[in-house]
Amino acid sequence: MAFPPRLLEGYSDFLTGRLAVEQSRYRDLAEAGQSPEIMVIGCSDSRVSPEVIFDARPGELFVVRNVANLVPPYTPDGAQRAVSAALEFGVQALKVKHIVVLGHAQCGGIRAYAEDSAPLSPGDFIGHWMALIEPAAKMVGPRGTQPMADYLTRLEQAAVLKTIDNLMTFPCVNILVGRGKLQLHAAYFGVATGTLSVHDPASGEFRSIAPAEHGKVFSQPRF
Repeated sequence: MAFPPRLLEGYSDFLTGRLAVEQSRYRDLAEAGQSPEIMVIGCSDSRVSPEVIFDARPGELFVVRNVANLVPPYTPDGAQRAVSAALEFGVQALKVKHIVVLGHAQCGGIRAYAEDSAPLSPGDFIGHWMALIEPAAKMVGPRGTQPMADYLTRLEQAAVLKTIDNLMTFPCVNILVGRGKLQLHAAYFGVATGTLSVHDPASGEFRSIAPAEHGKVFSQPRF
């Protein structure tokens, strides 16, 4: 079975591009280990790569991705929990200073929950996973009382905030936040527009950052 040609092409570009330019950085990271200050919890969606959105260099971001950028509440029951393990490593071992929960528009997992979609398999793994946002859905209110597009946006953003709440149920996170050694951030990315909004706890709203720069990009003529 042939390895995907697109990946072969991409690796070739990597060799002659980024690796050629940043070879010394890769060597330093291999010898000294990683020490990112920022952990990003993002969605598995192929359109929302944190490294691309934040133009990150190797070693700058510790990234965890899953369907709909969720974190389950702290549950020390001995079960194998990938997200909790990654969070533990990022906070306790890497000692990150910031955790960014990056939600996004047109999230397939959020839509599946909102539309009560039929299971994709007998295991219904997505359905069980997305049940984590039920508290957020209750905060948003009934689906039928608002346009579907508006409802989905509100639910996507509410799910990000619920994930922030769930992060605070982890003792290691709660303690470090209380001591001022760790900060949590809720962010939201517009796939179609490229806008990035960050939640403002004072106003309770997601506010666009770098609006002037974004406006300049979209004011350029397209050919």
